[in-house]
Amino acid sequence: MTSLYPSLTHALAEALVDVLWFIEDSDDEQMDPDDAVKVLEGVAHLVSTLSSDQRQELIDLVGAMAAAESDPARREFLEGFPEGFGLIEDES
Repeated sequence: MTSLYPSLTHALAEALVDVLWFIEDSDDEQMDPDDAVKVLEGVAHLVSTLSSDQRQELIDLVGAMAAAESDPARREFLEGFPEGFGLIEDES
């Protein structure tokens, strides 16, 4: 069986985004809001510890995922991911 992904990093980035998209899109009945915040903050902390090369790789992967995404809401989530999860600083 051939993988849909060119690398393990790409596959894991896709899985991470899928989980975060689910959490972000969940309502209070699907997931406790406090638990959701803990997970989202945990991921933001984790990505803050990545090296600059690792951050750039993840930014590039998420950018490619956004460009290929047909769902407008998910594309918007992907486009905001780098800033929202601390991969880049807010430039405004």
